[in-house]
Order: sequence, then C-alpha cells, then structure tokens
Amino acid sequence: MAWFDAGKPIKVEGGLKARSQRGSIGSAWWSRRFIDILERICDKGRLSRGRAYARKGQVLSIDLSAGEVVAAVQGSRPAPYEVVIRIEAFSDERWAAIEESIAAQAVYRARLLAGEMPAEIEELFAALGADLFPRDLDMDCSCPDWGFPCKHLSAVLYLLAESFDDDPFLVLAWRGRTRERLLGSLAEEPPPDRLRVADVPFADRLADFYAPGATAHRPERRPAAAAPDLLLRVFPPPGDLEGALAPAYERLGDA
Repeated sequence: MAWFDAGKPIKVEGGLKARSQRGSIGSAWWSRRFIDILERICDKGRLSRGRAYARKGQVLSIDLSAGEVVAAVQGSRPAPYEVVIRIEAFSDERWAAIEESIAAQAVYRARLLAGEMPAEIEELFAALGADLFPRDLDMDCSCPDWGFPCKHLSAVLYLLAESFDDDPFLVLAWRGRTRERLLGSLAEEPPPDRLRVADVPFADRLADFYAPGATAHRPERRPAAAAPDLLLRVFPPPGDLEGALAPAYERLGDA
C-alpha cells in the first residue's frame, strides 16, 4: 500500500480558493470538458479530496506557460509541495496550420476576436490531428503520496479548470499560443474584398448579353437596369448612324 502523509493540512491565509463551494467546479463548456477528461482518467476519491483542498484555499500559486503548469500547495508539512503538470505544446508549424484553418472560418475567427471560444473549435483541432484538451497529463508532486493523482495535484487541476472559466484563452496558451499572439495573427488576415468583380471579356458574354427578363421560375436571369444608350456609348456606330439609332434604343429601353 502506498504511504503518504495523511495529517491535517496547515491552514493557509490568502491562498487560491475555488469559487464553487458545492457541487461541480467549472461552468463554461471548455472548463467542463477539461473536468470530464480528468474524472475519466483519475481516481475519483483523490479528486474529491483535491476539490476539498481547492475549496479551502490550500493552493498558494499557479503559473501557466506553454506546455507546463507549476504550482505550490500547502499540505500538512511546513514546506509547500511543488506540483508540475505537463502537456504537449504545439510547434509553430502546427499553430500556423491551426490559425490558417481558423481564419478560413469567418464565424470562428470573429468569435475569437470577440473573446469567445466557439464550441466547434474542438472539432477544428481534431480535423488537423490535434487535441485541444490534453488526454495525457505528465504530473508530478513532491509529496510522499504515490497515488495518481494526489490531492495536491487534484486541487491544482480543479483550480486550473476554474481559471479556464475566466479566460478560455488559457487553454490555448497551455498548448503554446498566447491570446495576444493568436488574436494578432487572426487580426492580420486581410478582409475579403466584397466589391471585387471578376473581369469577364465582353466577347464571352455575347451569348447572354440580351438574356430575356426574369420570370417567377428564373429570378437569377434578371439583368441590372442600364441606360438605353449604353451600347451606343460603348461601341459608337460609324458616321451618322448614332443619331438614327438613339431613338430606337430609347424605345427599346421603355419596352
């Protein structure tokens, strides 16, 4: 049987304390997704003791960086325990592909720039062969408990999930892309040129230049209104023909 220090933890003043004092921790979809993974792979009894530690404020600090979370947790011994949780941080090449895929989805891009985390983004990561949420956690604690995870690790994991509630971009920062860098990259994407019109040679349009007017069954054939003498101005006839043809085109426009 694993041996560990089961003494009463030293009370902490000013520690990081979970807002949720009852029930589950984490309310947003992304933090609940993280908790669901934890509760599937970790011992439920130890997670329960970790929730109690998180609610008592036994965690002294949490520092998140690309691929790593380092925390200090006060247990029953005078010196706090050091907790380290590691995941894979994606390379710049993989992030470039992720950012390109996000930028191609106007809705995702707009929501991220507005500070929101679209639920569909998890599928976007999966399509690129990447997991947004870690399935494998490399975790260490300096306490003598050999269980996985110990209550100190569990407390940090729950507080980490609650921090995701406050800032969903921490999920991405843990994977190696800070909020500032991601949004800066997305903001640099040029907006689509909605006023650009394809340049189609007039000779290629002769077949449908005089297309019949639209009907109830073919509304797409309705041409834009044009000046009656537009053709004469674009292709001026020789000699005095313009004067003779102008009235005819005027009558044609009124038809």
